[in-house]
Amino acid sequence: MPIFNSNLIVPYMALATHNIVKYKKFKVPSLYAIFLISVSMRLLVALYLGNEVGALPGIHDQVSYHTLALRVLGGYGFSFATAWWPMTAANAPTAHWSYLYTFYLTAVYTLLTPTPLIARLIQAVVVGLCHPWLVYKIGRLTFNETVGLVAAGLTAVYLYFIYYAAALMTEAFYITGILASLYLLMRLAKASKEEETRLTLLLGLALGGTILLRQLFLLLVPFLLAWFWWARYQNGRKLPIRSTAAVTAIVALLILPFSLYNTQRFGHFVLLNTNAGYAFFLANHPIYGTNFEPILPPEMGSYQEMIPTELRHLDEAALERELMSRGLQFVLADPLRYLQLSLSRIPAYFMFWPSADSGLISNVSRVASFGLLWPFMLYGLIQAFYQNNWHTIWQQPFFLLALFALLYTGIHLLSWSLVRYRLPVDGVLLIFAGTAVVHISQCLLAANKRLQVPVSQ
Repeated sequence: MPIFNSNLIVPYMALATHNIVKYKKFKVPSLYAIFLISVSMRLLVALYLGNEVGALPGIHDQVSYHTLALRVLGGYGFSFATAWWPMTAANAPTAHWSYLYTFYLTAVYTLLTPTPLIARLIQAVVVGLCHPWLVYKIGRLTFNETVGLVAAGLTAVYLYFIYYAAALMTEAFYITGILASLYLLMRLAKASKEEETRLTLLLGLALGGTILLRQLFLLLVPFLLAWFWWARYQNGRKLPIRSTAAVTAIVALLILPFSLYNTQRFGHFVLLNTNAGYAFFLANHPIYGTNFEPILPPEMGSYQEMIPTELRHLDEAALERELMSRGLQFVLADPLRYLQLSLSRIPAYFMFWPSADSGLISNVSRVASFGLLWPFMLYGLIQAFYQNNWHTIWQQPFFLLALFALLYTGIHLLSWSLVRYRLPVDGVLLIFAGTAVVHISQCLLAANKRLQVPVSQ
């Protein structure tokens, strides 16, 4: 008999779920066990990656963040000693990379010596605890205690999250920030007057911090707040004008120092980062035709070669603004091509199968995480909508999760699609996977119980 038998997965899940439901007193130890597994696995990967900061599959950006943190630590500010991606000149100011994450690395390197391993270990512990804890809280609030525990358990062993938790990049903190924002929105939608002030402050900080990690999230904030208003309205509550104004003010105050800093360095207004224009221009360049390539093949040249020669003398911010303008011109010049190109990004975004073009780490992470669990994610998502009243579905917490997943996916299908850009959606959909596992397990247990009932003579 083989050691691993895939046919035993669901029965074992059923047994685990049965034990969680039956033995209520083991609830807290079960959550502690999930924390232990989560942190341990992430620490092991951090130790494996060690102090070497290389261009490993999917985490090439860690080289840039590490180098930039060392430059800031050395007193050179946000710049690179040599010409850097995407088109930043040596010793020129850059705002392409997250200021907040660079500050994290700089703080660790300042207080505890410039040792990447220490930054990895701290990140692994913080995210290893916070990520499954937030999934548990959201799952419990949205569905029930059991779903929260199962979803947290799936999060703890999800290979993509384990891998990126040890990478010196924004992903791990960013996904955690998104989950914190969604959870606080759910809480605030039903909060009492006594809780509202504290939750409003926390939500503003969570949204602001998440935006500082990746400015893309700013596009989703109006939609998330619109759900918040609708939920309050449908529940017969007073419209959250003051809460929304306070959250907006906190987010603005967190972004403002970086806007002023950018404006002083570049000589013109830059809200936060200078990466949107590059991404949109390169993602929609006519070189692709109607077939998007997530990684540009060598025969198509390089990304730098795609940038027009007459623009390369511009500073990073001016170039980013000009590239955004030209990217929009690509869309307006041929909307049909843009639609076809966007649709061609779907396989790159939802890829779950092994590829000959990918290395062992990428293939194993892809198949053993999203490849195994996407059917459960889809099952749980459909089940959630099917089991709820369509007249009241819009204010339900699970609708907020589905709304985020839809909007976030749409943004990347219209711009740049890579598997790692889908990971925040995975973090949310694992909660629906938890509902699927629980439901399937309960069905199996019920079927098994019926089979064990003796037939009357």
